[in-house]
Amino acid sequence: MYHNSPEQPSDQQPVEDVSAEPSRPAAEEWTANTLQPALAKFPERPIGAASGLNLDPQGRARFTTISGQPVERLYTETDLPADWSRGQSKYLGLPGEPPYTRGIHPAGYRGKLWTMRQFSGFATPEETNRRYKYLLENGGNGLSVAFDLPTLMGCDSDDPQSEGEVGKCGVAIDSLEDMELLFSGIDLEKTTVSMTINSPASILWAMYLVVAEKQGADWNNISGTLQNDILKEYIAQKEYIYPPAPSMRLVVDTLEFGSRFTPRFNPISISGYHIREAGSTALQELAFTLYDGVEYVEWALRRGLAIDDFAPRLSFFFNSHNDFFEEIAKFRAARKIWYGLMTERFHAKNPRSQWMRFHTQTAGVSLTAQQPKNNIARSALQALAAVLGGTQSLHTDGFDEALALPTEDAARIALRTQQILAYESGVAGTADPLGGSYFVERLTLDMEKGALEYFAKLDAVGGMVKAIELGLPQRDIAEASYHYQRAVEAKEKVIVGVNEYLVEEDPQVILHIGEEVRESQTVNLRRLRAKRSNEAVESALDALCRTLEQLPQSGRDALSTANTMPRVLDCVRAYGTVGEICNAMRKVLGTYEEITIA
Repeated sequence: MYHNSPEQPSDQQPVEDVSAEPSRPAAEEWTANTLQPALAKFPERPIGAASGLNLDPQGRARFTTISGQPVERLYTETDLPADWSRGQSKYLGLPGEPPYTRGIHPAGYRGKLWTMRQFSGFATPEETNRRYKYLLENGGNGLSVAFDLPTLMGCDSDDPQSEGEVGKCGVAIDSLEDMELLFSGIDLEKTTVSMTINSPASILWAMYLVVAEKQGADWNNISGTLQNDILKEYIAQKEYIYPPAPSMRLVVDTLEFGSRFTPRFNPISISGYHIREAGSTALQELAFTLYDGVEYVEWALRRGLAIDDFAPRLSFFFNSHNDFFEEIAKFRAARKIWYGLMTERFHAKNPRSQWMRFHTQTAGVSLTAQQPKNNIARSALQALAAVLGGTQSLHTDGFDEALALPTEDAARIALRTQQILAYESGVAGTADPLGGSYFVERLTLDMEKGALEYFAKLDAVGGMVKAIELGLPQRDIAEASYHYQRAVEAKEKVIVGVNEYLVEEDPQVILHIGEEVRESQTVNLRRLRAKRSNEAVESALDALCRTLEQLPQSGRDALSTANTMPRVLDCVRAYGTVGEICNAMRKVLGTYEEITIA
């Protein structure tokens, strides 16, 4: 792994090294008179002692976060930098003020709660549309679209490669006609929409924009987020089509187009969620996600875009896992680091460019198929960490998602979990309620320090695209995943209902998606191709290919000559399908095969 002390300097000033500070309270009297007698009567739990995997150098069992970072028995002011009490503006600031550790909004959630999204999509557009209306009727105020695997990979439902996958992990979207059905009866000027799509992101976004246009909505008023984060696909999720460099061009095209025509819509959501789901530590999720953001900014600047033209619409997407305090520290550190990057490395002047705005989803990888109703408690805990960390929007997983897509009942419980947090728990009453906690502040500083060390290493190899080609982040995540699994198998990390507290269980009722979805979509595709103008589709696809063959240009006139979004919109308006448009792009851009990691 390569996250040790950096050999190369970073553009951002490193956080003060607090490792030399004493990590135990100085009061020897407390240790002698209070602590030691208590330990003699009630010794600490011997976590991992039997396996020998989790012992300190003296052979004593130690407590750690879920990511394996040591957790001390007690944290006091001596665990913070020596100038903490007189230099809090450097470390914390106040809510709504730099460096935004305590949040980007001065009043926290007192004025506006986080957006309550539910990630949903399954089977046909009509069935998903009914689920969306159900969620909105039950108090949801944002939609998050889950697409099926063929759509994610740029294949139509009738493609032989799509067999067995249509509508299974999300909704099947083949054409503009499907997108019209998906949002039928949903006012896109009043409903924020997030779309989890990456390689074909510009195509699905174009479909959404045309649907809004057909509804009579003003593009200036629609709001939502396009995931569009291709770097994390190479790092973690593996749903890529084209090689990294041409894929980055498509992302920059959407950044440029969005900055000009959709001022309230985020054309990218830089995602650590899938990095964490692949087995990374919290620190790796933080570091790789933020550095992916650095890479996108660098590519956009090379295109000739001005930092304050596009940076206000950059958004992020994090995982909220089981280790409550570690997750809160991660979110707080993320805001502070991003502020430093935008001001010191990229010299952004607009305060909105300096804000880190992020969506959070509870950890799908933490959900268990065993005793699945235990997942309700897990999602609630993870959601609370996200709220205390200051998220702008939140999705809570359904308790049955380790088995299948969530049932309507599970989706409602997940939404109610957020509503209980918002309206019954009191956590929305003050901004950054854990700010000043010795433990949380030390964890936040350690997160920041570790992330900056990663940045220096990534800078040294030439950026994230180069690091991906070398397999560096992939290797680190694989190693972290291995160590965590080893800890679970040794029962250093207890998973309730999995490696402890097992019971006999009755079968769980799950949502079943059959092959009739593919059959229905295939019939619809056949009918669409018969009634549309195929000449218009071919003409639009040819124009897209010619644009793809041009070299991207720099400067304010680049949109009219080199940006692919107008050509993609033409293909969509002609009712070209996702597979047809992606196949045209494949011919010009090629496809990508991942390197083997030794």
